[in-house]
Amino acid sequence: MSAVWEEAVQQYEQQESSARVQNSMKIEREDHKLEKRLCREVGRAIVDFNMIEEGDKVMVCVSGGKDSYAMLDILLKLQKRAPINFELVAVNLDQKQPGFPEHVLPDYLSKLGVPFHIENQDTYSIVKRVIPEGKTLCSLCSRLRRGILYRVAGELGCTKVALGHHRDDMLQTFFLNMFFAAKLKGMPPKLVSDDGKNVVIRPMAYVTEKDLTRWAQVREFPIIPCTLCGSQENLQRKQVGNMLREWEKKFPGRLENMFASLQNIVPSHLMDNKRHDFKGIRATGIADADGDKAFDAEEFQVPALPGHSVIGIRPN
Repeated sequence: MSAVWEEAVQQYEQQESSARVQNSMKIEREDHKLEKRLCREVGRAIVDFNMIEEGDKVMVCVSGGKDSYAMLDILLKLQKRAPINFELVAVNLDQKQPGFPEHVLPDYLSKLGVPFHIENQDTYSIVKRVIPEGKTLCSLCSRLRRGILYRVAGELGCTKVALGHHRDDMLQTFFLNMFFAAKLKGMPPKLVSDDGKNVVIRPMAYVTEKDLTRWAQVREFPIIPCTLCGSQENLQRKQVGNMLREWEKKFPGRLENMFASLQNIVPSHLMDNKRHDFKGIRATGIADADGDKAFDAEEFQVPALPGHSVIGIRPN
């Protein structure tokens, strides 16, 4: 009887071991697919917007959050296989927030073997002194941080400044400007900085936040939480982010469509006189595919009117 039990236990242990191996292989394959997707999306953004060119020295702004860690990680991978030569230097601005673990980033960057610079500036005290209690700190903090980073870029001889904003950040910014600033304005993948001396790039413009969250777990980045903006629960950006996540949960694919719309702008069907000459519009007698038929997309449902039959709209 004991021999039967021993055999059963051995079979169970073998099955468990086999299941663990298969599960480990599955996780490894998923992680590899995620890495390929991140490299592909970052590479696509770099090419689409000509972000990095031959001989560039790119300042990679690393805050200690998952996004900037991932940006540096992917850029280092792409640097090894890119058809052009460019340098990377990681830069962190230590804003002297209470309890900030000063050793974490230098230790991590040293292990990576990437050139880095830690800039020490007490912007924390300035922000806390100037901004009244209960008010959001982001605006002043961002301005101070940008000015310092732009100066450091010049001192280090950098030709590009890379920021870790991703697709979801860009959508949030678009809706924040629409809701609170009355502007159709987003976060561009590439722009000239406020001082006119730096080209700012966002290599992760096509990357989703959920992929970055997963990659941070895979790579076990030493995340440093922000005690300034990260501790403010009622930020408008957080509220908009929650709204977008809820939309995606209820209507899968909606965020992809909204993001794609940022690259498919039709000024003639908005209302900005500075972008389109509405005053000068005259009938030409020539059919125009971009006229009012532009509203009649095939997937739109035509509502039934009382006493009328419904006529489907067929695209030409």
